[in-house]
Amino acid sequence: MNVFIQDALRTPRGKARPDGGLAAHTPHGLIAALVDALKARGAQTDDAEALILGCVGQVGAQGGNIAEVAKLAAGLPDAVAAQTINSYCASGLMAIGQAAALIEAGVAKNALAGGVEMMSQVPFMADRASYYTDTAFEPPARYIPVALAADRLAGREAIDRAALDAAAFRSQTASAAAEDSPALIRSRIAVGELSQDECIRAGMTEAKLAAMPPAFAEMHAGYREAMGGETVEPRLTVAHAPPMCDGAGLALVSADSAGARARVVAYAQAGGSVEDSLLAGFTAMDRALADAGLSLSDIDVVEFMEAFAVVIAKFLRDRDVDPARVNIGGGHLAKGHPMGATGAILLSSLLDALDARDGRFGMVVVTGASGIGAAMIVERLAA
Repeated sequence: MNVFIQDALRTPRGKARPDGGLAAHTPHGLIAALVDALKARGAQTDDAEALILGCVGQVGAQGGNIAEVAKLAAGLPDAVAAQTINSYCASGLMAIGQAAALIEAGVAKNALAGGVEMMSQVPFMADRASYYTDTAFEPPARYIPVALAADRLAGREAIDRAALDAAAFRSQTASAAAEDSPALIRSRIAVGELSQDECIRAGMTEAKLAAMPPAFAEMHAGYREAMGGETVEPRLTVAHAPPMCDGAGLALVSADSAGARARVVAYAQAGGSVEDSLLAGFTAMDRALADAGLSLSDIDVVEFMEAFAVVIAKFLRDRDVDPARVNIGGGHLAKGHPMGATGAILLSSLLDALDARDGRFGMVVVTGASGIGAAMIVERLAA
């Protein structure tokens, strides 16, 4: 693709509670802060012809086309077309993928794209969609909470408690270490008084992880019919689930290679069944690799979304990939998951990791509820 990432920034991730580090801010304010930071780093944000944002909870503080609201808050030119998309946890990367497609098609030359989610202000499932409880759908198509889908996937894939704990411990230790590595946080800006990812659990040990009980047993009975009567063993603890949080990420995508940090090599998105809720990211990854003519061994750094410990554990078990190249600065299990912002945050993290490792190719993989996934491969450009 002749599409380039001029720059990509992210906010810290704040805890999704009233006293969280970002809770006093606004969703559009987070995007405005990222626009200002991009400008300060030399990005020509006023040349953008579009602003595309992923956001899952599009009600309340995130309603009213949050991309349009953010455009106004950031003082972007009136001519900028603003669009908000919801593709669950893949929204942020899909927004950047859509921007890349616009540029590749010649519809635009520059676009801002990313995502935002403030779960302290708009809680999970705050839209109260009728689909969540609609029994008119046959069981294979009914909504299943992603935590329950993760428990079911762990059983079906024979991923045991030890593997889940290992994934959580790896994420926590790498995330804590990244706070002391300037190269891995170079593209994370401070917002107000928050300058670090707030959800990381300091002092997490393997013994503490092993002592935690399964966390989602109570929801199983309520969704037995939706699962066709299947019995699922509660296996995942709170440490195996990414914390709910606030955060945002934003990239300037361009047809111009001058000064760019990376070239978009391939982008793919995929659907999947509700039953295999968390596996569509694997399909998107395979498509992106095939389109790029690359294999996992060619990828120097992978940001693989930790959409519950079972997903990253499956990736590391089933794919021929060096763990030392995966989520080198930690992941969602420690840092948190601001749903619509996730893909954009991971792209920003990927660019930092590529710089830190002096790598060439990097890949982001995201996966979400109800069978949604996306992947993007980029080539780092020499400074």
